[in-house]
Amino acid sequence: MIGDRRVKELRRKLGEMSPQRAILLYYLLALILATILLSLPIFYSDGTISLIDTVFLAASALSVTGLSTVTLVETFNLSGYILIMFLMNLGGIGIMAVGTLVWVLLGRKIGVRERRQIITDNAQYKMSGAVRLVMDIFFLLIIVEIIGALIYISYFYFATGDLGYSVLHGTFLSVSSTTNGGLDLYNNSLTHQAGNLIVQIPVMCQIILGAIGYPVLIEVKEFFNRRKRSFRFSLFTKVTVVTHAALLVLGTIFIFVLEYGKLFKNEGLLYSLTTSMFMSTTTRSGGITVVFVDQLQEATHLIMSMLMFIGASPSSAGGGIRTTTFAILILFMITFARSRAHINVFSKRISKLDIERAFAVFVLAMGLVFFGMLSILVIDGDKFTVTQIIFEVCSAFGTVGISTGITEELSSVSKIIIIVFMFIGRIGFVSFLLSISGKKKELTFKYPEERLMVG
Repeated sequence: MIGDRRVKELRRKLGEMSPQRAILLYYLLALILATILLSLPIFYSDGTISLIDTVFLAASALSVTGLSTVTLVETFNLSGYILIMFLMNLGGIGIMAVGTLVWVLLGRKIGVRERRQIITDNAQYKMSGAVRLVMDIFFLLIIVEIIGALIYISYFYFATGDLGYSVLHGTFLSVSSTTNGGLDLYNNSLTHQAGNLIVQIPVMCQIILGAIGYPVLIEVKEFFNRRKRSFRFSLFTKVTVVTHAALLVLGTIFIFVLEYGKLFKNEGLLYSLTTSMFMSTTTRSGGITVVFVDQLQEATHLIMSMLMFIGASPSSAGGGIRTTTFAILILFMITFARSRAHINVFSKRISKLDIERAFAVFVLAMGLVFFGMLSILVIDGDKFTVTQIIFEVCSAFGTVGISTGITEELSSVSKIIIIVFMFIGRIGFVSFLLSISGKKKELTFKYPEERLMVG
């Protein structure tokens, strides 16, 4: 009887839990299960790794970040590679999406509470079509992964003649690129494929598809499948695509200009431009590199840190403050400079609530990232430069996964800090803030308004 009461009480508390807190709980449980699985000796080629490194890798795979304190190819066997690919897909598609898919396959009904959690996990507002959204996300990502895998397997087979090697490395690269996981089966990411456009172009395309936002991909699919001539893309798709493209182009220009007389000094124009574009693309959330990051200038590191802090789009495999947040901030500054009362873009008016949320996310994220950098600087400041620490923290927060090479040398406490940032980056900063905040309370009265000098 007592046990039944406790179970009922637990179910009641879970039912009353906000979608944000429920998602946080699910990702924590997934992290614990992933850590337990990665602790099993059957997945290792020789022995196991320390607990902190196991937790770090589990968090990196689930958050599709790509930072790692161990070299996968020297640590895991084939079973381990398959498990890591599964974890990257779980993180890339989303815990709620995968859970919903399992329930649908089992023929279970998806209730209102589950639908609320789905739309929260995917940064949506409308509850209608939540299950359809999950199915679309799953099938789109799987199709992109299969196409990418076929390209890489074919190329690797013609290059090596080894079918087993080609299937393993081609599949792993495709999963890592599509989910923006960033993990690799080499010691040097894709630096050995620098200048190889047959590999680089598909990888860039997959990173973009994984980071640009699943609603964008779904709308593009609906555009090509439309039965009527008239079709209107949503404001989200328009703002996301324009912002994503602008950041990609600006990142490419900055990296090219900064490294033209350094890293690209003895390289051709095509190589320099494509490498700059690849590095700009990977800062969205990719984590795969074609040059050694520690060879880049500090100025380039700072530019890339800024791009990683912005991150990918909402409802994608990426983290950061998200492209829409950045777009709203830029649009607000333009509107303010023109002395206009509202932000209008693509013949639509941006909601006041979204503007307030964008500023809240930006300010709080800046504070959180600064605190993380300061903490690691205090703990490991004698081993690394400030720029290296900024780069590492922004890479974790944006779930990007590229590093200047300091990840393995971090102390245990610094690794825990990075794990927290990867975790926050994956569940989304807004969801994280709402999950730790209390219940919303509206005041029943209003204070008198008074102007305050600013600037």
